[in-house]
Amino acid sequence: MSVYLNNAATTWPKPEPVARAMFDFLSSGGANLGRGSTAGRDLKTANLVGDLRQKVARLFGGYENGDPRYVTFTSGVTEALNIVLKGYLRPGMRAVTTSMEHNSVIRPLRRLETQGVELTILRCDEKGHLDPAALRRRFQEPADLFVLAGASNLCGTIQDLEAIAEICRERKVPLVVDAAQTAGLIPHDAASLGLAALCFTGHKALQGPQGTGGVVWRPDFAEKCLPLMEGGTGSRSHEENQPELLPDKFEAGTPNLPGLSGFSAALDWLATEGIDRVRRREEVLGERLLEGLKSLPGVRLYGSSEMEGRLPVFTLNLEGFDNNDLARELAQRWEIEARPGIHCAPLAHQTLGSFPQGALRLSPGYFNREEEIDRCLEAIRELASH
Repeated sequence: MSVYLNNAATTWPKPEPVARAMFDFLSSGGANLGRGSTAGRDLKTANLVGDLRQKVARLFGGYENGDPRYVTFTSGVTEALNIVLKGYLRPGMRAVTTSMEHNSVIRPLRRLETQGVELTILRCDEKGHLDPAALRRRFQEPADLFVLAGASNLCGTIQDLEAIAEICRERKVPLVVDAAQTAGLIPHDAASLGLAALCFTGHKALQGPQGTGGVVWRPDFAEKCLPLMEGGTGSRSHEENQPELLPDKFEAGTPNLPGLSGFSAALDWLATEGIDRVRRREEVLGERLLEGLKSLPGVRLYGSSEMEGRLPVFTLNLEGFDNNDLARELAQRWEIEARPGIHCAPLAHQTLGSFPQGALRLSPGYFNREEEIDRCLEAIRELASH
């Protein structure tokens, strides 16, 4: 039996209701959204998507008492971030981000930089933290947008989002949060924080299928963003221009309805299980893995050496091993699944001191067991001994 320790890439296994909901949609539902009549199957699809918008708005503290219109569905957080960044930033504007960002932030910003957007990247410390004071100093000069990840996909470091959001509100700088790693583990309240946009993916800690995600918008910020794609929305079909009304403005084309069915079931499961319970379970597993790794000879850990202020996402190198070779040994000899390399975050690796070689990432999840953590530690201990 394999040991899956790559939950920062996608959680696995998914809760059983997720696959069942996707099967039920394809086998007994299947109507497209807004492209039918008032038949029962069409209404069932409309209700599915409408109910899911309400669940997401409640989960993330959406604006105007959780108005579901301000929830946009996408294929994941990468598309969500592209919609926000490319929809808002114009030549001559100034964007600010950090050195711990995933390429889903860095690459769109680098593209926009070639089009005349000024970009500032704030350096985080060797554990991946952004000092809010550094952000305050940067905002002594004008800025039009700040975007950051709530937690690192590389070493699990959680940013001080409340302090950062307070600074952004004071300076009237729109704040966009990449919640890829935190959504489903750390409660978010977009309206209370004053976020311009919260971008999330459904397939990580929210326990949904791949191909799901979205944006929770602040209404006035959504008005200022241009849609990334334009086309059929199932609404105002007599008009040749993209509708301005939400959520249609940012949702051209056919959504991933089987995926959204599974995502809805995942949120129901998460509500029943409880985010706090899921987080506590993962912290217990993370503490066990972290303490074990710290005791092994030849292991170099990156980021914080304590569980406080981090998620259970650990990157390491083992003396005498290339991290790709280490991952292969774990997979072939012990059936342990991990992630080597740069993790789509080269600036983060530079910040932590693991560039250009990269590192091996281990990320336990809710469905792992203590004996699986011990099996991983024993495997690394045996490799270290050679």
